[in-house]
Amino acid sequence: MAASAYLDRRAFLRGAAAMALFAGLGPVGSLRAAPGFRTDPFALGVASGDPAPDGAVLWTRLAPEPLAPAGGMPMHAVPVQWEVAEDARFGRIAARGEAIARPELGHSVHVEVAGLQPQRPYWYRFHAGGASSRVGQVRTTPHATAAAERVRIAVAGCQHWEAGCFTAYRHLAGEPALDAVFHYGDYIYEGAGKPGKSIVDADGRRVERRHVGDEIYTLDDYRRRYAQYKTDPDLQAAHAAVAFLHTWDDHEIDNNWASAHDQDGVPAEIFALRRHAAMQAWYEHMPVRRAQFPRADGLTMHRRIDYGRLLRVHLMDTRQYRTQQRCDPSLLAKGRACRPLDEAGDEQMLGPAQERWLAQGLSGGSAWNLLAQQVMVMPFRYPASRAGGPLNTDAWSGYPQARQRLLALIAQRAPGSTVIATGDVHKHHAGVVPSNPDDLLATPVAAEYVTSSIASGGDGDDLPATWEQVPSENPHTALLNNRRGYQVFDIDRRTWRTDVVAVDRVSVAGGARRLVARLATERGRPGVEAA
Repeated sequence: MAASAYLDRRAFLRGAAAMALFAGLGPVGSLRAAPGFRTDPFALGVASGDPAPDGAVLWTRLAPEPLAPAGGMPMHAVPVQWEVAEDARFGRIAARGEAIARPELGHSVHVEVAGLQPQRPYWYRFHAGGASSRVGQVRTTPHATAAAERVRIAVAGCQHWEAGCFTAYRHLAGEPALDAVFHYGDYIYEGAGKPGKSIVDADGRRVERRHVGDEIYTLDDYRRRYAQYKTDPDLQAAHAAVAFLHTWDDHEIDNNWASAHDQDGVPAEIFALRRHAAMQAWYEHMPVRRAQFPRADGLTMHRRIDYGRLLRVHLMDTRQYRTQQRCDPSLLAKGRACRPLDEAGDEQMLGPAQERWLAQGLSGGSAWNLLAQQVMVMPFRYPASRAGGPLNTDAWSGYPQARQRLLALIAQRAPGSTVIATGDVHKHHAGVVPSNPDDLLATPVAAEYVTSSIASGGDGDDLPATWEQVPSENPHTALLNNRRGYQVFDIDRRTWRTDVVAVDRVSVAGGARRLVARLATERGRPGVEAA
């Protein structure tokens, strides 16, 4: 083991003593040699995330039988070797070491590599029990003081397994010169498997694509659901190609959850058990740092990634600290109306601590700030025929006081340099956030790009039925498209260009890639125009 890796591991074990309640992260204890695997222990692939100028997080999870109890692993800690190289053939090794895959963490591995060079690609792989993983690639960020010339970041999320193929990830993996992918959440969906869910595979056969098991509640349930999703080869290809910047939305835990509340009105102390299990499983399956390790009261998901002085990415959490929705599903299910605005009280979307954190970060002097978050900020008028009504009260429109604080913060700290990235609604949108939500043509505060889903919603179409009047009723927007796909941000100091990408279908494997639009925002002018 390299000296730097040994010191890193020793510091980890020393600093992790307080977290022993969750994962037994004390002395090695029951460590044994890796067993001889009959099947691939790296069946869930590899991933990297949260890059820095000197390294990144490398992830894998040992699971030779992904859907079996414990992933088919024995109930003891297993050593896993890792390597980082300057070339794809591993002729020039830059770092290597050993990590411990522990049963308390589902035999997942999170390696925080340091000591690498800034702004360059590296290749990595894992070894255990005579087996080797596929090779992944990760690119370090520029040094914090570097005047970086260009950054390319893709945006993706909402990947409902039963809704269709993850073909968009295969196309995303082939995008040139990507620095990272911002994943806005809904990595898994928590619902029970539904009969009749199927797709047509690459050989033209109709095959089942159904969740395994009932709705998920326990840690083992969540682990198995993540494992099922991570067996998808297109998702694995994307993870192997580029670092991910992960956040969560609602389906990683429960639809439309808000702080201590679920959508069914379950007592808070009972929902807390489910929420904790889900948060531990999220940590176990995401390439995130020890700073995101779960605690009894949750975990700190919000954090920043800097790309020199060009771009600061603020990864935000709009679920864990928000107040309960005024029109929360548990009230509506009981026949009660939405609470009026004057009963909102101390309305929160980010919570006071995260608002202070964001205010501090927006004052960092970057040429651009990306608010990487989950739910739509700009007001949007949906068709009156929509099941949820013309207002999405789960988005920022349901929290108008919190939204005005956010807009005031942007206008004060980073005017003309802030772009918002959003997901959740399973459609591509692009527009501006007006300073007055009651006047959609008021002075804009920031541009917002809303990325469609990877699969959720099925094949889709360019314009949903009954939505013909929606574009004209939302004059502050420049795009509406109902296809599945992703977006790519290509950023230099003057211009933020956005490629809106769709696949023609997800019900059949191998959907074709299509460029829906190429849009741009100029620094100092928070608008959206055709590029």
